[in-house]
Amino acid sequence: MPQQPVEALAQRLEEALHSRRPIPPLSEEAGLVRIPDAYAVQQHWMRLRLQGGERIVGRKIGLTSVAMQAQLGVNEPDYGCLWGSRYFPIRAGRVEVPYDLFLQPRVEGEVAFLLGRSLRGPHVTLQEVLAAAEAVTAGIEIIDSRIADWRIKITDTIADNASFGGFVVGPWSIRMREVDLRLVGMILWHNGRAATEGLGAAALGHPARCVAWLANKLAEFDEELRAGDIVFSGSLGRAVPVQRGDVVTLEMAGVPSLSVRFV
Repeated sequence: MPQQPVEALAQRLEEALHSRRPIPPLSEEAGLVRIPDAYAVQQHWMRLRLQGGERIVGRKIGLTSVAMQAQLGVNEPDYGCLWGSRYFPIRAGRVEVPYDLFLQPRVEGEVAFLLGRSLRGPHVTLQEVLAAAEAVTAGIEIIDSRIADWRIKITDTIADNASFGGFVVGPWSIRMREVDLRLVGMILWHNGRAATEGLGAAALGHPARCVAWLANKLAEFDEELRAGDIVFSGSLGRAVPVQRGDVVTLEMAGVPSLSVRFV
């Protein structure tokens, strides 16, 4: 067990979120080394936020690339919650996001799913995810870390709600349900320059496979993906650090482009 109670570690993350002062890695300072304990911290933190009026509007999946899993020494993704307070609705393909909400933000381009019906593991398949999806679109996830200098191990990012910061989604597309999402390409532009690109296959070979993994993982905690949930299925390219004043634009085949400006 960690050297500090789960409740105390969750409270430290909540305080870091509000103060915008990052904390040392919990894996080092607090002895948080077991993945089940890290998820217990995340779950307690979510309970704290819900008590404070937060809404959970979906889920996010991280570490969906083999390279990132190898870097953190794990063999499966991780997950966190999407907070309603950190959803930034677009208008005419653009949105302004307050930079001061974050500590050390980065952005990623992802395929996002809107579920039309619930999915409960442990045996959910890729095909069942596609059948349950009401619509699909492009999404920009703002990842952030309450851990100083992004010095994270797997337990740090899990406890820290999978390094969640905020999110933006484009117009939902029913037609995208019929597209081979393995082959969907994306380019993420940063201040007018192409910063990273990728294909849907970068996320466990298929974005819907990531969602199936999540549904099955949640079953271990007696939870499920619910109808109406938004699910971010994992980054298709590297994360791009951003500063105040930066503009990031995501172009993904089959859906309108998205632009985020940090103000």
